[in-house]
Parts: sequence; structure tokens; C-alpha cells
Amino acid sequence: MAAKVQGMEELLELREYIEHARYAEALSLLGEMEEMSRDEKINKIESFMEILLIHLIKQHAEKRSTRSWEVSIKNAVHKIGNINRRRKAGGYYLDEGDLQVTLEEAWETALAIASLETLEGCFDEMELAGMINGKQIKYEAMRLILGNG
Repeated sequence: MAAKVQGMEELLELREYIEHARYAEALSLLGEMEEMSRDEKINKIESFMEILLIHLIKQHAEKRSTRSWEVSIKNAVHKIGNINRRRKAGGYYLDEGDLQVTLEEAWETALAIASLETLEGCFDEMELAGMINGKQIKYEAMRLILGNG
């Protein structure tokens, strides 16, 4: 709700700049608004990447899967693609390289959470990392995100 209020305040400010022919300030504010929108999209994408990675880590560590994990993986991949797609302008917010960087940033959090949920939480994140092939899991995640899996 606070983000909506802030967004409305910025729109009113933008309107005022335009009505008073303060175009440089209007363009500057537009740039800030675009950057905030992009950052919000990236944060959402990273959150869904964490969910995706958590379930892939659990599958690899436990050498099994559940219907719930499969649904979570499918949903996370769908949400990442949906959030990343620019509807009106076309294209994507994050290209493949940016997606890879974001996935790397999501890894540590995902591993920490997965260590609590995997194998009854008996292993800390460092121990769990030693039991799985992180590179393979990240590759699999990217393959799913890019729609090749």
C-alpha cells in the first residue's frame, strides 16, 4: 500500500512539473520512477529464483521429488517469465546475463533456507553445499527459466 501512495505522489509531482513546463525535472523524475519499477521487478524475480533454487536443491539433496516441489518449481518459473516480460514495450527487463547474475545472488539465500528444510534440517548450508552440485543446479534453473527444459 505504501508503494501505491508513493507512486501516486510521484505522478502528482510529475503532473505539476509538466503543467509548469519544468520538463527537465519531469524527465528526471520519470527516470527515477523507471529505475524504481525495474528494481521492484528484479527483486520479485530474485524472490521467485530463491523458491526455484530451494526446491531444486531439495530434489538434488534428497534424490527425490514431491508433487508440491514440482508445482513450486513450475510456478516459480512461470512467475519469473511473467514478471520479466515487458508487456507494452516488448522484450525483457533482464537479459540472459542479468538473469544469471540474479540467480547467483539468490543462491546463498536459497541454500540457507534449503538447509533448514532438507534432510530434516540436519545439515548446515556449508554441509549441504558439499552434498550437492551447485553448478549443475544453477544450470538446471537457468535452463528452466529460459524455457529449454
